Amino acid sequence: MRIVFCGVGAIGSTAAVLCRNLEATLVFVDFDRVESKNLRAQAFVKPSVGKNKAEALKLQLLNLYGVKAEAFGVRMTRDNVAALGASADLLVDCFDNQESRLLLSAFARAAGKPLVHGALAADGTFGLVRWDERFIPDAEDTPGQATCEGGEHLPLIGQLGATLARTVQDFVRHGVRRDTLVGLVAVTPTVS
Repeated sequence: MRIVFCGVGAIGSTAAVLCRNLEATLVFVDFDRVESKNLRAQAFVKPSVGKNKAEALKLQLLNLYGVKAEAFGVRMTRDNVAALGASADLLVDCFDNQESRLLLSAFARAAGKPLVHGALAADGTFGLVRWDERFIPDAEDTPGQATCEGGEHLPLIGQLGATLARTVQDFVRHGVRRDTLVGLVAVTPTVS
């Protein structure tokens, strides 16, 4: 089993860490580098600052017992999406922009790959875990706008990351495809 996490910032790194118990190879795709400000909201440690996020997360998880991890420190594009996703048994979208989400969704649908999205509202009021067949990404108010900087939404990011990890685990173990609305006071399944 290969689970490919596309984007390992706040949501992706949190969910990936909580999937380390699975009998699977966890694959990380992210072009970005770890910045000091990321340490508040993302599952990185101080020695990761300056390193590629995918490589840094792989190195952290390989220090844990029995974890298998791979990393691709590249931006996912039309030219490489098929190569990066071809061997995936499950794709996990943790990107923070509409363009990347649409690219990944188009690949998954064409290739017949299961894809689950984890997304946080730009204003930090709620999050969604939703399977691709029922997901439509919102346009950004401002291209590239930050939603997870500085740790402002850390409790919600943690709740969303844990819910996404649970969704991945339920799919791997039981084939269940549950959608969930995530808030600070409730985690509500919307489709089971």
